[in-house]
Amino acid sequence: MSEHAPSRARALGTRWLGIGLATVVAVVTLGLGVTGRLTLYISPESVWFACAAAVVTLAGAIWSCTLPLGAEEGHDHGHDHEHGARRPLSTAATVSGGVIASGVVVAALVLPPASLSVELAMSRAGESSALFAGADDVTLGVADTSTFEVGDWASVFATATNTASYDGTAVSLTGFITPAEGKGVNLTRLVITHCVIDAQPANVPVTMDAGEYKTGQWVQVTGTVKADADGSLHIVPTAVEAIAEPGDPYEY
Repeated sequence: MSEHAPSRARALGTRWLGIGLATVVAVVTLGLGVTGRLTLYISPESVWFACAAAVVTLAGAIWSCTLPLGAEEGHDHGHDHEHGARRPLSTAATVSGGVIASGVVVAALVLPPASLSVELAMSRAGESSALFAGADDVTLGVADTSTFEVGDWASVFATATNTASYDGTAVSLTGFITPAEGKGVNLTRLVITHCVIDAQPANVPVTMDAGEYKTGQWVQVTGTVKADADGSLHIVPTAVEAIAEPGDPYEY
């Protein structure tokens, strides 16, 4: 009995680190997908792929239940005498990795999904300001601005050369407040391409009292674009309304 106990425990641990963790991640992914919260981590275009992969993973997990416990490492038994000296180090690495991976999975189960922090947006400020793909149209001042969001306007403010063509353009934008150099504040939004790992902040300057709203407060800004004599652009608001964080806080 004592000889089989360690082997069974090792087999259980191997199965948990393999299909066990994968199953939990798949269930969490499907749960977030069904509730519409998976977009807090990946772009909407990738949701279907992530959910499909989760379904395949669950199918594999169900199939694995037909295998006898310990089958995953059965092929290693014939080589135990060759790797005896390496076993303590290998076991320590496996245990450490298992604890870390299990902690991540448990955190995913326990902690509620949340959007990226304002601090992260501020820490990445300046890394990428030109986010809009239609760079030529922006430069020439011929882009259709009727559907522009914060990311699009951030590109206009950073790259447009014919800034006078945007002067007086009406805007209605949603974002959160972050500090700006000089007067006013920045209206900020995180823009993601594939997932939150590549999230980049988009900022547009708004001329308003910097102390009116605290950093991180979500607001709806209505106003017009103002082109200064030096060619710089900023938004002059006619109305600023504090709002709750949107259900989908990102732009894509």
